[in-house]
Amino acid sequence: MSSFLRRVGTTYIPVTDPELSSTWYQEKLGAIENFRNDEKAILDLANQSVFLVKAKEGETSNFIDVNGNPHFAMTFEVDGYDQLNQLRDDLLTKEVNVGEIEDRGHPGNNFVFYDIDGNAFDVWSELSPTFKEMHGV
Repeated sequence: MSSFLRRVGTTYIPVTDPELSSTWYQEKLGAIENFRNDEKAILDLANQSVFLVKAKEGETSNFIDVNGNPHFAMTFEVDGYDQLNQLRDDLLTKEVNVGEIEDRGHPGNNFVFYDIDGNAFDVWSELSPTFKEMHGV
């Protein structure tokens, strides 16, 4: 049986100040703002819609795994190790909190970065085959 689900269309990220966070995502990650009010900002980022939703201070999308380690809830993909390195260098230049490049024992490499509210995001150096096929990459 094939799945009716085709893609993830929207991701919701908790933030303390939608206006400030929207500016951060635009300046640091190249997001495009489509809408904003006091409670949320709606952005285009990485081929999906991202809602920055005003939440209680200290709330993040991160979680603690079974081993007690903090974990991100989302992984972005770039096309190869060179782009991974370039993105990491760019984020460092923009004074984003960025971790080291890691070899996690599977194809490709990763690093983690954090937004101004402490939401963790992973970046992986491998584009999925389905994405490559759909977008002619």
